Amino acid sequence: MNKIIFETSVQATIKKVEARMRAQANGSHPDLHSAVENLLDAGGKRIRPMLTVLTGNMLNADQDRLITLAAAIEMLHTATLVHDDLIDGSLMRRGNSTLNARWTPAATVLTGDFVFARAAKLAAETKSLLLMDIFAETLAIIVNGELTQMFESRGLANRKNYYERIYAKTGSLFELSTRGAAIISEVDAQTVENIQTFGREIGTAFQIMDDILDFTGEQSTIGKPVGSDLLQGLITLPALFYIETHPKDENVKVLLSGEFRNEESMTALVESIRNSDAIQLALDEAREYTSRALNALNGQPKGAERQALEDLANYVTSRDA
Repeated sequence: MNKIIFETSVQATIKKVEARMRAQANGSHPDLHSAVENLLDAGGKRIRPMLTVLTGNMLNADQDRLITLAAAIEMLHTATLVHDDLIDGSLMRRGNSTLNARWTPAATVLTGDFVFARAAKLAAETKSLLLMDIFAETLAIIVNGELTQMFESRGLANRKNYYERIYAKTGSLFELSTRGAAIISEVDAQTVENIQTFGREIGTAFQIMDDILDFTGEQSTIGKPVGSDLLQGLITLPALFYIETHPKDENVKVLLSGEFRNEESMTALVESIRNSDAIQLALDEAREYTSRALNALNGQPKGAERQALEDLANYVTSRDA
C-alpha cells in the first residue's frame, strides 16, 4: 500500500509541523542552528506526526495545539536518533551522514540535548499538565529501554525482553502520538484509552516490520547493513522464531553462547533466517497487532480521518522501507 493514500490529507499540516520544528533553532549558535536544519532536512517517514494529526483531526482537536504536539513528538524522536547514532557508532542514516560522523561526541550529545529541550518546550506549549507528565514519562521509558538493551539484551533470546525493548523504542512514542492527540481533544476517558491502544499496537507492528526489513531489505533501501541488529547481538522477532524452530543450528548455538561477535557465524545465520519461514511468522504476528489496532478504532467517528488512520495502519505491514 502506498503511503500517499493517507499522507495527502495531512500534507499541508505536516509542513506546518516541520516549520514549527525548524523555528525551535532560531536564536541558537550558528553551528547548532545548521545541525538542527540538517537533521530535519534528512527527512524521515513523519509517521508519528501524521498519526498525531490524523487522530486529532478525527477527534476535533484544536489545530494549533495539535501542530505543537506533533512537532514536540517528532523533535523528541529526532533527539533520540541523534543519541542512538552516537551510541551505536552509526555513520549513516537514511543514506546521509549522521551528526556524529561530522562532529565530536561532545558536540553531538549537546545537540541531542538541545533538541530534547526544545521538544519539552513545545510539549509545555500545549498547556496540558497531563500531557507534559506523559511526555516526560515517555522520555524516561525510552532512555531506560536503551540502557536495558545496552546492558542486558545482547545475545538474549527472550520474547518478554524483546517486547519490552520495542515498546520502549517505538511503541511508547506511537502511544504518546495518539494518546496525546486524544488528551488535547478533550474526549472521554474511554476514548483516550482506546486511542492509546491503537497507537501502542501500531507502534509494535511498526517495529516488528522494521525488524523484518533488517533481514529482508536491501542496504540501499533501509540505509544500514542487512542483519545489522543480529550482528550487534540483538535478537529480534524473526531471529526468535528461527531459534525456536532450529535450535540445533550450529550458528544459533554460537549466538546463544554469547559469541555473537563471530562475524562469519552471524552472517551465515542472517542468511539462514532470510531464507526460512521465520520471516513469514514474524509478519503474521505484526499483522495481528495491526488487527488489534484497527479493532481499537471501533466506535470512533467515521469519515476521511478514520479511513486515513486505517490506511496508515495497513501501510505499516506492507511497506518495504
